[in-house]
Amino acid sequence: MHQAGFNQYKQQRTFIQMGSILKVVDNSGSKKVMCIQALKGRKGARLGDKVVVSVKEALSGGKVRMEKGEKSKRVYYGVVVRAAMQRGRCDGSEIKFDDNAVVLINKQGEPIGTRVFGPNTHELRKKKHLKILSLAENIV
Repeated sequence: MHQAGFNQYKQQRTFIQMGSILKVVDNSGSKKVMCIQALKGRKGARLGDKVVVSVKEALSGGKVRMEKGEKSKRVYYGVVVRAAMQRGRCDGSEIKFDDNAVVLINKQGEPIGTRVFGPNTHELRKKKHLKILSLAENIV
């Protein structure tokens, strides 16, 4: 008799792809967004990559607003600041997070919000997102 182990039900951590739901970690007013397209690579987005997102949930008084009856018409750009997929570092360590999180940016690459919540990685420095790092609470 064969018993199924817990490894069989372990969640697979993959790239951020089209249709992935992401948490917004700035004070722009949006709470959840859905990835429409990853702007780099064919498989999907990783830490520091830009994505095109559609707003799914938003606060009423924020900079990013949704009108009554509007499902999701607002399209923005975002930078992935936390990803559940593992990423190796130069010193041999690996980093991964519990959730997928994004910071909304405008077309010039500047953040829409004025604060960034939670931990951020220093890999954003290599991708030239210094303004996001300067707004971040802590850098891992």
